[in-house]
Amino acid sequence: MRFRRKPQGEPDAVDAVDAIDDGPEADGPDSQPSGADALSGPYDSEDLPHAAEGERVDLGSLLIVPEPGRELRIQVDEASGNVQSVVIAGSDGALELRAFAAPRGVDLWSQARPQIASEVAQSGGTATEREGPWGTELICQVGPKGGNTQVTRVIGINGPRWMLRASLLGQPAVKPDEAGAWEESIRKIAVHRGAQAMPVGESLPVVMPPQARRVEQQGR
Repeated sequence: MRFRRKPQGEPDAVDAVDAIDDGPEADGPDSQPSGADALSGPYDSEDLPHAAEGERVDLGSLLIVPEPGRELRIQVDEASGNVQSVVIAGSDGALELRAFAAPRGVDLWSQARPQIASEVAQSGGTATEREGPWGTELICQVGPKGGNTQVTRVIGINGPRWMLRASLLGQPAVKPDEAGAWEESIRKIAVHRGAQAMPVGESLPVVMPPQARRVEQQGR
C-alpha cells in the first residue's frame, strides 16, 4: 500500500453533518451497541490482540491493515493543515473513513443517519436505506438528471465511545452485494478512541504517518 496526500479537488464522499450533539460527552451504561462485533471487526484498539498491532498502519485514531493494490490517501485541509479523512483507493472504488466521539452505550449512527439523508436531499440528491452487514446503511445519489450521478454507500458502525463512518464509492457503492472484499477491509480496521473527553460527534484526530510525509517531500 502506497501513501500520498489526497488533493482537495478530488471527489469526496457525500458531506454530512458530523456534530450530532453539542456539549460534553456523557457516558451511559458500560455496554457496546451492536455493530462493532469484537469477533468480526471493526475493532476497538483496546480489544485488538497485541500480535496484530504491528500489521496495521497507525494513523492515530485509525489503525489500518495495508493491502496489495490499494493506496492509502490522506485528505488534508490545506487552510488548517488538519487531516479531514482517510481514503483507501483501489482500481474499482474507494473507501473513505472517519471516526467520531460518542457516549458509551449510545447508538450514534441512528442519530447521524437522518441528518446525512437531509444533507443529501438539500443538495438535490436522494438517500435510500438498506440493510447491510452492520445494520441499516444509506445509498446516497447526487448529480444532475441525465448526467453523471455519484453514488455513495454510507455505513455507520457503533463502537465503545466511538462511531466509525465508512463511505464506499465506485463499484462497491453501485453494486453493494458484490462488495465483499471492501467490507472485509472495513472489518480489519481498529479505532483508537483515547481517554480524553470530547464533545459528542467530534472527529477523532488522525495523524499523518512518517512514510506519508516522505512521499510528499520526494514529490516536491
